[in-house]
Amino acid sequence: MVPQSSIITYDMDKLSEQTGNVYEAVSIISKRARQIAVNVKEELNSKLAEFASTVDNLEEIFENREQIEISRFYERMPKPTSIAIEEYLEHKVMFRSREEDPTAELEL
Repeated sequence: MVPQSSIITYDMDKLSEQTGNVYEAVSIISKRARQIAVNVKEELNSKLAEFASTVDNLEEIFENREQIEISRFYERMPKPTSIAIEEYLEHKVMFRSREEDPTAELEL
């Protein structure tokens, strides 16, 4: 069995293809990654909030197992940066630059 590398190399020309500027592409990807991270964190916190209890009892041991499984699921998910890069390369990220709208910052 060949171990999979956790490092993926991306072609910088492919990344800068949509914007013409690699730094702008990285900025777009990072903003999208932050959006994804916030959404995932809110989702995880809402699921873990169901387990919040001030009473200690035997049922809490079972609930902790469920809580651990939920946490493990989220740990195994792809990182927000990886998701954002894939979305960007697949043209799923909508953005506009200041040249198109001088009053707006780079928006997603």
